[in-house]
Amino acid sequence: MDEASEESLREVAEDLNALATGLLRYLLSDRQNVNLTTASALSRLEQEGPIRLTALAAAEGLAQPSTTALVQRLEEQGLASRVTHPQDGRVRLVAITDAGRALLAERRHAQCARTAVLMTALSEQDMRALGDAMRTALPIVQRMIQAARRSGDPGDGPPS
Repeated sequence: MDEASEESLREVAEDLNALATGLLRYLLSDRQNVNLTTASALSRLEQEGPIRLTALAAAEGLAQPSTTALVQRLEEQGLASRVTHPQDGRVRLVAITDAGRALLAERRHAQCARTAVLMTALSEQDMRALGDAMRTALPIVQRMIQAARRSGDPGDGPPS
């Protein structure tokens, strides 16, 4: 890769980071009594299905004792439960409950509503430009994330 290409790559990476960081900070400033760690763990359980506590800890980048405490809190709140592994009855898995799914859905709805409020400040031209940019950028970014995961980089996954 030549120097100009490397500079362009850095600029796009910086712009993507600024976009993601700015929007996340805004959206996460209203946590609805759910911290980012809790939302991330629930989102992973929703996406991946029931998993071992050790796998959840590793995927979330948490120490196992911290994950155990987190799962206990989620169980007490009715947001997660422990279920028996379908192939090995001795193994317990952590699963999201319907209440956990509902909480994530409410959180996503609130985040979309907050984003919509931000967008009311845009002109019609800016709104069209943003829509066009999102239709182009979103599939590209999703492919980048999928490629990273296939190569063994699980990432943190998007907070919900």
